[in-house]
Amino acid sequence: MGTADIQRTTYDAVQRLKGAPFIARRPAYFSPAAAAQDESNAHGGFGEFAQALLPLEYTNWTEEAAAHVSACYLGDWSSLHKVVVRGREARDFLAWLGMRDLARFEGGQIKHHVQLDEHGRVASEGILCRLSEEEFLYTAGSADWLMWQLSQGGWDAEAEDVSPERFIFGVQGPASLATLEKLTGESLRDIAFSRSRMSQLAGVPVRLLRTGISGELGYEIHGPAEQANEIWSATVETGRQFGICQLGLRSQPVQHIEAGIATNGLDYLPASILTPGAPRQFRTGRPGGSYVPTNGITDYFRKPGELGWDFRNGVPGRDFLGRDALAAEAAGGEPRRTLTGLRWNTADVVDILAASLGAGDLPDPMELPRGRGPVFDQVLAGGLPVGVSTGRTVSVNLRSTISLCVIDETHAAPGTDVVVLWGRPGTAQREVRATVTALPFKPDRRRTDVSAL
Repeated sequence: MGTADIQRTTYDAVQRLKGAPFIARRPAYFSPAAAAQDESNAHGGFGEFAQALLPLEYTNWTEEAAAHVSACYLGDWSSLHKVVVRGREARDFLAWLGMRDLARFEGGQIKHHVQLDEHGRVASEGILCRLSEEEFLYTAGSADWLMWQLSQGGWDAEAEDVSPERFIFGVQGPASLATLEKLTGESLRDIAFSRSRMSQLAGVPVRLLRTGISGELGYEIHGPAEQANEIWSATVETGRQFGICQLGLRSQPVQHIEAGIATNGLDYLPASILTPGAPRQFRTGRPGGSYVPTNGITDYFRKPGELGWDFRNGVPGRDFLGRDALAAEAAGGEPRRTLTGLRWNTADVVDILAASLGAGDLPDPMELPRGRGPVFDQVLAGGLPVGVSTGRTVSVNLRSTISLCVIDETHAAPGTDVVVLWGRPGTAQREVRATVTALPFKPDRRRTDVSAL
């Protein structure tokens, strides 16, 4: 029995035991490329990404967290949920479920698919790729919301969970193109940003997607789980001459903050967790940090405009789930919040990192390069709350501690001074000075003109 068969059998068995069509917690398993990855996992440590166990680091986190800028990395995103939606009304359903317009959606094209609840709050989001006229692939931290919504309506479409059968590897950074062109033996310069096509790696048919989760030139490799070990090893070997670095889970989320990309379950909680009968996509224990919600769990939800995913020209007239709520909010002219970056004062950060070597009460520790799980910290201006910080991370590329911040528009101008309250309530909290910064933190190189390389 192959890796995909084991994963599928385990997944189906748990579904039967639970007695429900959807579950939020799937059994943990190793990556389909675990054997190839283990050769370089000298530390022997693992962390959990969704339901998959991945090496925490291969060399050290500072080297791996810088690889997407200095050369390129090979990272494993196989634990993402992968669902194929097909049928005569597949596109109509996806256009209703997501806020992006799918009227112009070419074969092989990729779109960011942001899904809302009826209140206009982000319920789920991921990447949608059109495979053929009536077939689409959705990849995300969870596709449970999509599958549940499809089961509620009378759409002439079906969804197939292909997660156990497919791997997803990321190759991101300036050397990614050279690595993949040598590996495939063909020019890949016809693949524009947010486009994809089929190719072959080590004789195995794969789909190559040009994506930009690192904010740099980069690609994803989608292929059959049975060949995951072979392709991982071949990519590492081919990429050696270009400086490739295997990316461990410890450093994997750093690039998202540098690129100004909010992550579901880390920088906000999905609103789907309150919908009666809907699946709970992620663990829903109380997040860490200093922020204390005043309205319960809904204070951890976000509207798309608060995450940088708003419409350029106002809410469109076409129908989609959550559209009416967004339109009513826009018409009401309510105070708005927006997504910015924060640069944390280095001296204040060092004081917290060094607290265990000095006297006095100890504050909550700062994990490096960033903490695990969702952490929400209160942001103050003049002693008053004006925003919420998430994703605090040390960026070796920027030589700075940075985070994302959902903040009142009146305090969102770059250069504005604020204070981040560090530490959970009841601990020895510290105030950290910070400066509002435009996003992304570093130049956006996702759309690099590869014809000139």
